[in-house]
Amino acid sequence: MTRLSPASLTTRLPWRRDCPLPQPDAAPTVRHPLCSRLYARQVDQADELGMRDRRRDLLAGLTGDVLEVGAGTGANLAHYPAGVGTLVATEPEPYLRGLLETAAEASPKDVRVLDAAAESLPFADDTFDAVVLCLVLCSVQDQGRALAEVARVLRPGGELRFLEHVVSNRPFPARVQRTADRAGWPLISGGCHLGRDSVAAITTAGFTIERAERYDFRIPPLDPPKTHVTGVARLEG
Repeated sequence: MTRLSPASLTTRLPWRRDCPLPQPDAAPTVRHPLCSRLYARQVDQADELGMRDRRRDLLAGLTGDVLEVGAGTGANLAHYPAGVGTLVATEPEPYLRGLLETAAEASPKDVRVLDAAAESLPFADDTFDAVVLCLVLCSVQDQGRALAEVARVLRPGGELRFLEHVVSNRPFPARVQRTADRAGWPLISGGCHLGRDSVAAITTAGFTIERAERYDFRIPPLDPPKTHVTGVARLEG
C-alpha cells in the first residue's frame, strides 16, 4: 500500500498542480466519528448477507488505471481483478480511511490511498480508465459536483462502475424516504440520503447507462429494504 502525499503525487500520478489537496474551503470536511464506526460494522454484516457477491460483480472485468472514490473500509479491494494496473482509493472520513489503509496493506496490489472528497478530486483531467462509486452518492454533499469531477478525471470513453442505494420506484416508499431526508435523516446517518435518484444524476452528468440491475437489499432487523442498483455507465468520448 502506498499512502499518497502531495510530494509523492507529483511523481507517481498525473497531478493537477494547480489543485492542492482538498482543504475545508475547497471541499466538504467529512468527519462522522460515530456513524463511521456503525457503518464499518454494517459492512461486514452486509457482506455476509450477499453484498460481497455484489461487490465482485461490480468490479468484474475492470482493467487499466482505476480510481475508487469514497472507498470506505476497503471492502472492495479484495475483489479487483488482475487486469487493474494503478489502483487509487480515496476516503475523506478519518476513521474509515484508517480501515482502508489497513485493507490496502493486506492487498496484493499496490493500492494508493488518498484523503480527498468526491467533490474535489486532486487529479489531472483524463487520468483514469475507470472510476468506481460504491455506496457513495447517497452521502456526498453535492452529487452534481462529485459526478462532474468523476467525468473530468475519466479518459474519453472511460467507464463508471456504480453500486448505490436509490429512491424506490414505488410511490409510497419514495414519499417516506424523501420525508425522512427532509426530517433530518442525513444528520443522524453520516450524510446518507434515502431519497436520491442517483441513476438519474449519473445520466444528467453526461454518462450513458449501459447496464443497470435493480434489487432490494437490507440488513435486518432494523434496516428497511432499500432499492439498490449495480451498473455500468460510459463517458462518451
